[in-house]
Amino acid sequence: MPDSVWFYIIDIVILIIMTVIGFFLGVTYRKRFSEREIQSAEEKAKKIINDSIKAAEGKKREALLEAKEEIHKNRSEYEQEEKERRAEVQKQEKRVQQKEESLQQKEESLQQKEESLWQKETTLDNKTEALEKKSEQLTDKLAGLDKTREEIEDIKRGQLETLERISGYTVEEAKNYLIKNLESAVTHEAAMKIKDIETRYREEADEKARELISLAIQRCASDHVAEVTVSVVPLPNDEMKGRIIGREGRNIRALETLTGVDLIIDDTPEAITLSGFDPVRREVARITLEKLILDGRIHPARIEETVEKAKREVDAVIKSEGERATFETGVHGLNPEVVKLLGRMRYRTSYGQNVLNHSIEVARIAGLLASELGVDVMLAKRAGLLHDIGKSIDHEVEGSHVTIGVDIAKKFKESEAVIHAIHAHHGDVEAKTVIACIVQASDTISAARPGARRENIESYVKRLEKLESISKSFKGVDSSYAIQAGREIRIIVKPEEISEDEMIILAREIANKIESDMEYPGQIKVNLIRETKAVEYAR
Repeated sequence: MPDSVWFYIIDIVILIIMTVIGFFLGVTYRKRFSEREIQSAEEKAKKIINDSIKAAEGKKREALLEAKEEIHKNRSEYEQEEKERRAEVQKQEKRVQQKEESLQQKEESLQQKEESLWQKETTLDNKTEALEKKSEQLTDKLAGLDKTREEIEDIKRGQLETLERISGYTVEEAKNYLIKNLESAVTHEAAMKIKDIETRYREEADEKARELISLAIQRCASDHVAEVTVSVVPLPNDEMKGRIIGREGRNIRALETLTGVDLIIDDTPEAITLSGFDPVRREVARITLEKLILDGRIHPARIEETVEKAKREVDAVIKSEGERATFETGVHGLNPEVVKLLGRMRYRTSYGQNVLNHSIEVARIAGLLASELGVDVMLAKRAGLLHDIGKSIDHEVEGSHVTIGVDIAKKFKESEAVIHAIHAHHGDVEAKTVIACIVQASDTISAARPGARRENIESYVKRLEKLESISKSFKGVDSSYAIQAGREIRIIVKPEEISEDEMIILAREIANKIESDMEYPGQIKVNLIRETKAVEYAR
């Protein structure tokens, strides 16, 4: 055979051998791989079984523990319920025992009561027999008394007829005569008693009041000259009026708009009048005008800048004046807003009297009176300083300055004593504390001292007219005249209608009416005059 065939046969044999070897090698590898897979699967199965056994044992233990705890809990609850039931049974047994004892006691007491009632019934039977006998005796006596009463009535009628015949008066006439004499006697006695009491108490009160007021006034050294709010700004020349007015009035419009004050430029030479209800705004306008006149540059932008500077300056003055008032009076601990309101009173006047200086003066006098009377001096000073606090904004808020002051004091948490003193200082409510009475007296002293206030002629005339009309409204008054600038009212009474004794009572009634219906500084003397004239002509 040729060599190529042998080579070909050898290759086939080798290929077959390699294929058999590969087959055996593949079978062997697959067998080993399968064994490893089976072994790992067995190990996983064992692990899963072991884990399941352990988990089952853990759950078993947990279930056993829970069962034990539940058994223990149920046992404890059962024991507690058993104890409570036993305690309740014992309580019920005690209650039953107590009820049995109380019933036994009641039974014994009922037996005793029955015995006592039986004894009382026996006694009552005996008493009833005795009372029946006594009632018969009383009936006989009453019959005798009726006869005696009839005899007495007959005697009285006879005596009355005899008295009427002797006196010439009937019973009613005699009664009216006695009542009339008794009324005149009582009126005389009442008038004399009132006069004596008024004289005694007036002397004592006047003496004590003079002593306290003199001490307070001597120790209070206040200025007697009241400041007046400035309302006129002087000008260096009349040319300045045109510069203040400006082109087409733009400068004066800017001033009035920014300050809220009316500028009156009339024919008065070298002067401008400021008109406005708010004294603070009026002061800002005054300072602004003075600064613009000194600076010479007057135009809307400059006016706005100057107004802002003037407002800051006035605010600083208000703050410093409020702090000055608290420092001078020694009243501390006030709210900063209250201090500012005090400072605003620097620009407020009442009857020409500066309200801030008046409040400081009232605080000082109140403190001096409080020290003499032995009450809280600092509380009196505080109430005196704040009594007119409502006047600082009474042109901005509706209502009287008393009501506004009370609202301010309540808003800033002042004490009830201070609020009551503010409310009562003009008699709007009755003064119920010593501090309120002191503030009333101090306010009157400060307002009534010479030079403190001035009053315009219109209100002065109205006050005198009202004083005379009040006096004439009473029965028996013929005419009345207000004299001594309203410090005295002289009243002429009709002598045929008003007796001497009735004059004292009438004077007191007129004084009370004046006190309740009028407001006035100081006091008013009520002077009654009764004059009887007899005129005859000899012919």
